[in-house]
Amino acid sequence: MAEPFPYPFPRPTALGIPEQIAGVHDDPLLPVVLPSGDEAVLLTRYRDVRQVLTDDRLSRNLSRPDAARISRNNSMFQDPRINPDPPEHTRVRSLVAKAFTATRVKKLEPQIHAIADELLDDMERTGGPVDLNEALAFPLPVRVICRLLGVPDEDVALFRHWTATFLSVSQFPAEEIKKSMADMSRYIAAHIEARRQDPGGDLVSAMIRAHDEEGRLSEYELQWWCRLLLLVGYETTATQLGGGVAMLLSHPDQLSLLREDPSLLPSAIEELLRWKIVGSSVSMLRYATDDIELENCTIKKGMSVIPAADCANQDPGQFPDPLSFDITRSENAHLTFSLGPHFCIGAALARAELRIATEALLNRFPTLRLAVPATDLKRIEGALLEGFTAIPVTW
Repeated sequence: MAEPFPYPFPRPTALGIPEQIAGVHDDPLLPVVLPSGDEAVLLTRYRDVRQVLTDDRLSRNLSRPDAARISRNNSMFQDPRINPDPPEHTRVRSLVAKAFTATRVKKLEPQIHAIADELLDDMERTGGPVDLNEALAFPLPVRVICRLLGVPDEDVALFRHWTATFLSVSQFPAEEIKKSMADMSRYIAAHIEARRQDPGGDLVSAMIRAHDEEGRLSEYELQWWCRLLLLVGYETTATQLGGGVAMLLSHPDQLSLLREDPSLLPSAIEELLRWKIVGSSVSMLRYATDDIELENCTIKKGMSVIPAADCANQDPGQFPDPLSFDITRSENAHLTFSLGPHFCIGAALARAELRIATEALLNRFPTLRLAVPATDLKRIEGALLEGFTAIPVTW
């Protein structure tokens, strides 16, 4: 039997698709070895991934003794309270989802525009080259999520290191992760108490009411969801925004199409999402509680399985010429936001931020370009999200 592939797959360049993905669909259940050294199987085909994402026999509870681990350093990934299976997940999610409806996001759009314009003003005054990560990609979504949660803008700087350790697979040692978790927990507890004393219209105040007055959230769930939304609520969007702009700038033919026809922006955003700029699907690791019959294979009870959206999004059985980056692609039902009960709760907000920020950036700087060759861009190693160390741009 062949040795399992290391997963996440190595990339030839920061913006390149891993070589393994081109032929991975020949094996619907591909054995892989995770950063922890544990083995799992990768579900590679679009139809199979789509089917199992709504199957409750694939559990998020990885605390079982025979379940694979993502990381040896970060035990947070094994905590079954963090992202539980239904019905617990459904109950908590229903409380939080009200803040991310399409209607609520539409009302937020003027604030997103204002924050983007302010950041671009600063970028213009500074002059190029600048790191797009620091100038726009990270500050925009973190300031938006802070407004939603009632966190003061001046505390934004605290979150970057906490987020990096929170999402560390092998980037940081266990002791540093533990310290950051403790620091973050103290901050969250203090913020909750401050909002308890002075409630407002923000999401944290609403969750406090659900805990204090209605008993619909436990104390752990209250603190966990505040932490999750505060930290993870911006990291994925920031990585996708910066990397998406870099992708456009490295494909001048596609950038020219977009500049000539701005109505292509929504389809461009979806194509960038299909490319899953944020990285692999290792965070989607599941455990099979029973046998699951698929079209061409069977997931056996006790298997650790990753429904790999990065592979599914490049499946030629679903997407014609999938390895071609094409912003005019019309049929684009990618799985980057997952599906079913774990569909990304912030998808509408992420799409709005990506669309507004990308449009504002390209309009403000018609000659925007990468300040280094695209092949010189680097990804962060050892993190759950494969963000970029820096994205130098000029104009």
